[in-house]
Amino acid sequence: MTQPPGQPPQGAFGAPQDQPPPSGGFGAPQQPPAQGGFGAPRQPPAQGGFGAPPPQAGYGYPQQPAPGPYGTPGPYGPQPGYGHPPQQPQYFGGPGGPGMTPPPGGGGGGGQFKGKPALIVAAAVAGLLVVGGTVYAVTGGGDGGKKPVARQSADPKTSGTPVNPGDGSGDGGADPENLNAGRKSGEAKVLWYKSAPDAPASGADAPGMWITGKTAVKAAYKQVFAYRVGNGDPAWAPITFPQKICAVTSQKSADDKVVVAYMNGTSDRAKCNQLQEIDLDTGRKGWTATVADGGLFDSALSIELTISGKTLMVGRSESGTAYDLGSGAKLYDKKKYGAACFPTAFAGGTGRLVEVASCGAGGGNEHDEISRLDPATGRVQWTRAVKKGWTVERTYSVDPLVVYMTNEEKKAWNISVLDDKGAFRSEVKVNEKFAPQCGFAGLDRDLQGCQGVAVDADTLYLPTDVTGGGNEIVAISLTDGTAKWRTKSPTDESMYPVKVEGGRLVAYVRPSYDAGGQVVSIPTTGATHPTTRLLQNPQHTAGIEDGFYDGALDWADGRFYLSSTRLTGSDDAKEKLMMAFGN
Repeated sequence: MTQPPGQPPQGAFGAPQDQPPPSGGFGAPQQPPAQGGFGAPRQPPAQGGFGAPPPQAGYGYPQQPAPGPYGTPGPYGPQPGYGHPPQQPQYFGGPGGPGMTPPPGGGGGGGQFKGKPALIVAAAVAGLLVVGGTVYAVTGGGDGGKKPVARQSADPKTSGTPVNPGDGSGDGGADPENLNAGRKSGEAKVLWYKSAPDAPASGADAPGMWITGKTAVKAAYKQVFAYRVGNGDPAWAPITFPQKICAVTSQKSADDKVVVAYMNGTSDRAKCNQLQEIDLDTGRKGWTATVADGGLFDSALSIELTISGKTLMVGRSESGTAYDLGSGAKLYDKKKYGAACFPTAFAGGTGRLVEVASCGAGGGNEHDEISRLDPATGRVQWTRAVKKGWTVERTYSVDPLVVYMTNEEKKAWNISVLDDKGAFRSEVKVNEKFAPQCGFAGLDRDLQGCQGVAVDADTLYLPTDVTGGGNEIVAISLTDGTAKWRTKSPTDESMYPVKVEGGRLVAYVRPSYDAGGQVVSIPTTGATHPTTRLLQNPQHTAGIEDGFYDGALDWADGRFYLSSTRLTGSDDAKEKLMMAFGN
């Protein structure tokens, strides 16, 4: 097979273990989770679903050391099932419960707190040989998150869904439900609340959430809404598309632009191929484009959208097409290369563009490859082969590049760091169970589909998984993969990283039955790492806050935003769309 420039010998990166997992011991799988909200356990996929590993002794146990000349970059990603949808009709990540249909196809909404936690167990006693050092096996099981607390109240202000419309009409920031009436001293305000537009009975996606200095913008079903960040007044009239939104850019550009994709029809053969650029501050609709199909098995039935600098990459199942983000002009295609390598996913940000390709599918040399591309030209800067049996599932960060992969046969997970030349830098060696929040990617990869994890220049921040009480956030060195420090949640609820800014880690603490959620900061340097409360959300609206389940969230300019990522289509009450808190 012809190798791209800079590729190491085949079979080097990601060497699997030679021995099967032993029975019993460290890292035993957890009990199946129950359906719940943000950070809460879910029902597991039905046994025997597509791609789901069958139950067997040893699942989740540490692996035996295995030889290998180069080693393994660590898998990053989903829970058992390895990213494939469950058989039973259930949507993980929406505001509803069991019985909901999974969203179709690919597309959009990356970065939401959706799906059940991707539980990662770092087994420091087991190892794989890696480029430049020892790789420690990472095994995964179910999650041990806490069940949501049922709240019952005769007061509709606390238990019901407010009805402030989310369609841009009405009085925007008014508080007809008196959400702040019960606010206590020291609690933040509900700045505004928006309910969702009507969705079909089968449900609808509500992907993406983008915050600028002026506007908070949200997609839902066939529309995109914009609100003024301070008071929730409509910033511009909703943009309505003729068919449902099927993909969005999870990130905005440096000049506050995004691209939304919508379907070209309603039939089973309809494609997610209509692109529309939008200015988030003005609502101006910019360029449009129609995404062409690739080869025979590479249509635009579903796509993913990735921004890197001034480039938009549109990924299909076996190829990608790049567009100039400013004009919509086509820049280049990324297609099959070598003997049988097909680009299957992209991740972008901070002028970086990463491609993951599937090579030799179905053959004896089947493996993944990771490449870094020049976003403007598509030129391959380096390519790294992944050992057979390992699948690249997620990227926690592209700068630095932190990847998560899985080995379905070995039931092993691993997190690794690659440097600017594609060489192995380090690997997580912390003996701990971690639970970042990741959604199901369906049959398509969703490299940037996780929240509850943060990365800066030299540190990875991961939340631990607990079965009761508050969890911890662990800061892990990207230099050697060891724990630098850890900080416990200030309450008995789980705490999740949101972002790093100004030398501090910003984290979100889930609400409880007697208190709203919190936004806290943690110093990333120094000898101690206490939590400092930035916002204490009202207890009066804790039930509403918790009802957003695994929605998108953001912290910007002292305000905290929550939004749904899936609408159930229920006619019982207005569904939640978006909520903002601040002082």
